[in-house]
Amino acid sequence: MIQKKICMLGGFAVGKTSLVARFVHSRFSEKYLTSIGVKVERKSLEIGLQEVNLMLWDIYGEDDFQKIRTSYLKGSHGFLLVVDGTRKATLEIARRLRGSAEEAAGQVPFVLALNKSDLEDAWELDEAELKALETAGWPIVRTSAKSGAGVEETFRELARRMVAG
Repeated sequence: MIQKKICMLGGFAVGKTSLVARFVHSRFSEKYLTSIGVKVERKSLEIGLQEVNLMLWDIYGEDDFQKIRTSYLKGSHGFLLVVDGTRKATLEIARRLRGSAEEAAGQVPFVLALNKSDLEDAWELDEAELKALETAGWPIVRTSAKSGAGVEETFRELARRMVAG
């Protein structure tokens, strides 16, 4: 079995904790609880013939008042950038966090999760901007922690990229 550290990165209230809860425990709560510091969860997956133990570091959200500690990012094998589709500003935070993550951990695999796909009618994201990111090599998936849509696939895709990498 191999072990891989994944950091959950994104702005305040984008759904990082909810995605982890849905993936690890198959549950969703409407109650919002702010993450303080880091919470680590584990889940094992089979990727090909390899068993992979994922250590999911759910790190507090970044905003104008609170920046991510780069020490949390050291030793990461990959990261999940989470964006709230209903708040365009969270995409810019994700762009910045990618830079911080690469400075701390190097060129490791990542996936951009466009969360809250159950509210897609209220999204503020620009399709042309998303297309440009895809063209630049950003793997993008649509997720909903609430419905579970795309959640398992997102973590599997990141795990595949880390194992292959």
